[in-house]
Amino acid sequence: MGSENVFVLKTFYINEVFKSKIAIIKNIIYLYSEYTIYQNRNMKRKVTLKQIAKELDVSISTVSKSLKNSLEISEDTRQKVQAFAKLYNYKPNLIALSLKNRKTKTIGIIIPEIIHHFFATVISGIENVANERGYNVIVCLSDESFDKEVINMEMLANGSIDGFIMSLSKETQQKKDFHHIVEVINQGMPVVMFDRVTNDILCDKVIIDDELAAINTIQYLIKKGFKKIALITTVDYVSVGKLRTEGYIKALKNNDIPLHENLILKIEDTDNFENQIENLIANNDIEAIFAVNEIFAVTAIKIAAKLNIKVPEQLSIIGFTDGIISKYSSPSITTVSQNGVKMGNKAAMMLIDRLDIDDDDEEHEEHYKTEVIETHLVERESTI
Repeated sequence: MGSENVFVLKTFYINEVFKSKIAIIKNIIYLYSEYTIYQNRNMKRKVTLKQIAKELDVSISTVSKSLKNSLEISEDTRQKVQAFAKLYNYKPNLIALSLKNRKTKTIGIIIPEIIHHFFATVISGIENVANERGYNVIVCLSDESFDKEVINMEMLANGSIDGFIMSLSKETQQKKDFHHIVEVINQGMPVVMFDRVTNDILCDKVIIDDELAAINTIQYLIKKGFKKIALITTVDYVSVGKLRTEGYIKALKNNDIPLHENLILKIEDTDNFENQIENLIANNDIEAIFAVNEIFAVTAIKIAAKLNIKVPEQLSIIGFTDGIISKYSSPSITTVSQNGVKMGNKAAMMLIDRLDIDDDDEEHEEHYKTEVIETHLVERESTI
């Protein structure tokens, strides 16, 4: 065989060996990556006290006490629980434990804005209960900003408070991004939402039945003989505005009154809306207005006066939230009372009750409640 042929054969052999080694390395890399993915998946699925309790058909409290080797639990049960926990590499949430063991006796409140009297009354209600039970409060404003809401939560969650009471900002509801709240809850810090809430977060909540309140309000106007009823509301991504809008629509439908889209004004920019309300009143034949907050209601009264429309003789107006503006406006405003103080009382009680739960009583952690505060109509001069 010539030297050239030998060289070609050697080269071919080396290439084949090299290719096979590359293939082996690729297989190793693939298998390692699959194993890593498997590990990561399992890491994300950390076994919890609740899962152990479910598998062994015992209470969460029994699991917790067994892992602490409490003599309250039989030796057989302790051994079963400890063996199961070891098999599935159970690790206690150290962040949650440290948060439980280090009490600041302070509650963080985050509200979207302070201009509406409603939020001031809720804060008052929270503070009354908190002080009675030995807690202080810190209040932060998100100014309807998602970023500011996140910053406020991160700042307060860094050891300053024991739990949160909050109402979501407009931007948070628009983005539907609740990661900052989920992170806080996962760290073992309880959260109670009020007024503007989301069903995407499992936590305690305090609300009113916004839809039913709107239905009852429109029904009240219809009984007075009004059919041309306008609505001044928020954009739909604000939860309470959407629910009140749905109540308005349902009430009209229930009474066989046609829905006219031109009589529904959805306001997004709450700093500049007077011209929109003026266009609504000036360009439509309206007998009554239902406004979803008292700022919109008092602005409608102001615009009506500007257009020489008498309230309530020519135009009846109802607002939402029984605040100072509603009481002292001229004419005073018929309004739906949200009972902000009662809502604040309930939110504080729910949070502090959860904070005061004994560390071993972990069964409470998964049972969240939604409390519904009743509303009522306060009749004043803006309706006949």
